[in-house]
Order: sequence, then C-alpha cells, then structure tokens
Amino acid sequence: MALKRIATAHWEGDIQTGKGAMSTPQSGLFADQNYSFKTRFGDEKGTNPEELLAAAHAGCFSMALSAVLGRAGFTPTRIDTRAEATMDPGMSPGPTVTGMHLTVRASVPDISAEQFAEIANAARVEIARSENAAKADGEKARSEAVKAKAEADRKRAELAAEANQKREEND
Repeated sequence: MALKRIATAHWEGDIQTGKGAMSTPQSGLFADQNYSFKTRFGDEKGTNPEELLAAAHAGCFSMALSAVLGRAGFTPTRIDTRAEATMDPGMSPGPTVTGMHLTVRASVPDISAEQFAEIANAARVEIARSENAAKADGEKARSEAVKAKAEADRKRAELAAEANQKREEND
C-alpha cells in the first residue's frame, strides 16, 4: 500500500510582493509558515521550497543510510546529514534546483572507512531511485498540464470561431 504525505501552500498576490503560507497538516509540525519572494531569494525570516526540499533530502538520506547499514549488520549511534540545495533563481522557466550536496557525519561502531563509503554510496543509490520516481511523477503531471492547456486552447479557438461565424451571419 502506498503511503501519502500531505503538505499545503497558500499564496496571495504577485510574485514580487505577494506572500504565502505553507503547512504540514498531517504531522502538525508547522502551520502557516511564512514564505515569500524575500524568504526565497532574500534574507527575510521564513522558509522557502528549496529549504524544505533540502530538509527532506537530508532526512530521507539519513534514514536510508541507517537502513542500508542495518542490512549490512551495523547499527549507527548517530547520523548527521547536511543537505545544501543549489538553485538557479532564473525566472524562465522558473527557479530550478540544480544540485543537492550532502555532507554526512556518522558514528558507526566497528565499521571501516571503506565499508562506510560503500554503504553510504548504496544509500545514495536508493535515494536516487526515489528521486527518479518523483521526477517521473512530476513529468507525468507536467504532461497532463500541457494536455489540459492544449484542450483549453482548442476550446477557446472553437468559441472564437463560433463567435466570428455568428458575427459574419449578423453582418
């Protein structure tokens, strides 16, 4: 059975002066967290989508690393992961996350540096599979949005043609 996790975002106004709020109603971790152009591209207090992606990536990797270590017979006492999202702030087609750099520090009894590196790489591969699934879902959503836009454009063209035909009939 697939698990579903929910987050919401509300936005009001234009991109430069507007503002919004993001929430995680399922967990209740935060509600109506401020975000805006200035929290995303400036230094105003609040969050932004890239920060939340980085937090999710760090958490997901830490758990994946723990799982892969466990399958190899190791139990970590501590895993600290820092994720740094790199973003191209361009507006065409829009801001794009261009990279995610992870820095991991862990305490794992009785493991060699070579074993840890191999296991960390295996965890990275597991995360990549998850990212590819999310990317495929995103591409499917974009494809559906393009189809919906094409259908809306087709209907507008039909309505415009009908309106022109009626005008010609009335003239």
